[in-house]
Amino acid sequence: MVAQKKGATARVSEDPEELARHPLQAILLADSFTTKFRPITLERPKVLLPLANIPMIDYTLAWLESAGVEEVFVFCCAHSKQVIDYLESSDWSSQPNFLVTTIESHNSISAGDALRLIYERHVIHGDFVLISGDTVSNMSLTQALQEHKERRKKDANAIMTMVVKQSKPSPITQQSRLGTDELFMAINPDTKQLLCYEDKAEYSKGFISLDKTLIADNPSTVLHNDKQDCYIDICSEEVLSLFTDNFDYQHLRRHFVKGLLVDDIMGYKIFTHEIHSSYAARIDNFRSYDTISKDIIQRWTYPFVPDVLCGNSAIRVERRGTYRASEITLSRSAQIGPFIVIGQGTEIGNDTKISHSVIGEGCTIGSNVTIEGSYIWNNVTIEDGCELRHAIVCDGVTMKSGAVLEPGVVLSFKVVVGQQFVVPAYSMVSLLQQPTQQDSDEELEYADSSSGNVELPSKLNGDITSDLSETRHGPTSELGTGGVGYIWSIFEGGHDEEWRHSVAPIPTDKLAKIMLDKDEDEELLTQDGNVLSPSGELKSDSDANDSEDGDNEGSRDDYVSFEKEVEATFLRAVHENVKVDHVILEVNALRLSYNMASVDCAGAIFYSMMKLAVESPHSSSSELHRNAADVITTWQNLLKSFLHDIDEEIEVILKFEEICLESAKEFSPLFAQILHLLYDKDILEEDAILRWADEKEGADESDKVFVQRAEKFLQWLREAEEEED
Repeated sequence: MVAQKKGATARVSEDPEELARHPLQAILLADSFTTKFRPITLERPKVLLPLANIPMIDYTLAWLESAGVEEVFVFCCAHSKQVIDYLESSDWSSQPNFLVTTIESHNSISAGDALRLIYERHVIHGDFVLISGDTVSNMSLTQALQEHKERRKKDANAIMTMVVKQSKPSPITQQSRLGTDELFMAINPDTKQLLCYEDKAEYSKGFISLDKTLIADNPSTVLHNDKQDCYIDICSEEVLSLFTDNFDYQHLRRHFVKGLLVDDIMGYKIFTHEIHSSYAARIDNFRSYDTISKDIIQRWTYPFVPDVLCGNSAIRVERRGTYRASEITLSRSAQIGPFIVIGQGTEIGNDTKISHSVIGEGCTIGSNVTIEGSYIWNNVTIEDGCELRHAIVCDGVTMKSGAVLEPGVVLSFKVVVGQQFVVPAYSMVSLLQQPTQQDSDEELEYADSSSGNVELPSKLNGDITSDLSETRHGPTSELGTGGVGYIWSIFEGGHDEEWRHSVAPIPTDKLAKIMLDKDEDEELLTQDGNVLSPSGELKSDSDANDSEDGDNEGSRDDYVSFEKEVEATFLRAVHENVKVDHVILEVNALRLSYNMASVDCAGAIFYSMMKLAVESPHSSSSELHRNAADVITTWQNLLKSFLHDIDEEIEVILKFEEICLESAKEFSPLFAQILHLLYDKDILEEDAILRWADEKEGADESDKVFVQRAEKFLQWLREAEEEED
């Protein structure tokens, strides 16, 4: 039971028509950073960090304006002056029909404190949108608002609607593509009421607990682990009053949502609204920063993309997902790969290679530099011969010649890396010395835990390098000759968090170890003649045998789901430049999760490859063949890793026949050419192709269509075989 203040009353209008007359309002919490973004957020608020060269808060405000919100209250505490100055100097201060008002506090250290203060200001009049300033979305609010209002008319206790989206976690790491922990939600599929919310399930136990009365009252309850919390909430005024009534509510999810779900006295209810084709995600850690940046560059967030938000005159989008500002200096010998953003005034030297990265404004990048999967902010200097892979480099950093950033490195503002110095993987580097006290995200959610006011005005508004040089007495050689900055140590127990939440891909050895641990855990789940069904329900062997027919009936559905999962994994690998070894581990984890065979993996991968080829732009059969050849050449090692014998190779040919007949008939005239290509790439052996043809001998003519189309190639193989004999 939650503690309550006596005498506090809700200030809520009961008339729906009166509520409808109020303009739609929103509360935007600017203090949504966590210790996961340190050391960067000790110097700058998270909402002002650049996302594809545009401050995060601009994406949130642009979406709110497009969604019909007319008045936004931006609550800021830590670094409040920076947030207020930015908003006052931006176009948001003069938008017609869109009023942005800041509310400043130096004493609030949590979302609960912020909402209690807003309640005391009496500025919210009716339903409102609650969101943090690190959220990117392009969804329409119309349907979600309508559902919320309709429920309110029927049930005054329906005070909140949470926006969710399907997002199945990785079967290996048990975390989402945003780097967040696996989330469990129990939802009534008929009413969409949220019944349970568990974001810190104890995976070691292999189960979570649900109250028996919850199941009894909601017999059709579905427990999901494939939902992503978008952190966009439509709230009634009661939400603010409940934070005032319950002084121990500090965090929106851990305290407020969970508190309401277990409170059987007041009877307040939370519902969900699931989006499908729209985009919504919150930047919670460096991995989600990386993922959402890539989604923006690949235009999943349209119209909230750089060329639209900045204007086509300031930045233009080119082929292969490249965004270039109008005034940049680019050497003719520089190699610019796909999915790149290059900011205004940046110079790039000879023979430099850049791919899957964002380069800010006013940067100077020398010759023979390699930048891959990295985020270079504004006014950064990178001298000749430097290498950066999957790193974040903040404003004003200097990397001297030959310096190297290993994957996962974060260089905070104005750090200097010495000549030829190699910064170790996952290092956090700052001009600020590391705090001696370890803060925890479990303690605070929306502000720095050491103080309600963490402003550093002299350092932030002046020259931070000169300010710090007077106070620091530590060694200057931590970053090599001429280097300036401190490499922060990783607190005990924090090593796993570093690679789980980093912008760098999770190392192959870590994934392999997790899979090994999972295999050992699965052995423990089969006990005393009992087996665990794919749904998680424990059944005896006899029950499993009795339900064999039903299992066979559902096996096709299981394979369809498996194939979709493999396709999603493959496309993510394509778009995010994931290494083949990592994809193999992901697909193997799916194989174990769905109880599939290696040949099923090969079929699903081949289907995904051919689907990518046919969905890529082409205007003729020759261009389609070129697409297929490019995809097969790039990903041949992935497919080969799941083909261990002749029978499995034959299954791939049969899968190709099925594709030509059903899902991608455009490949039908190209069957022989692509079959030949698979042979040339050593994906299919001669014996597999000839056995496939021989097995079709007694088949109906309709089943020998592709054998006939490949007759010349088959004859060539047979003649070659005879010559060898």
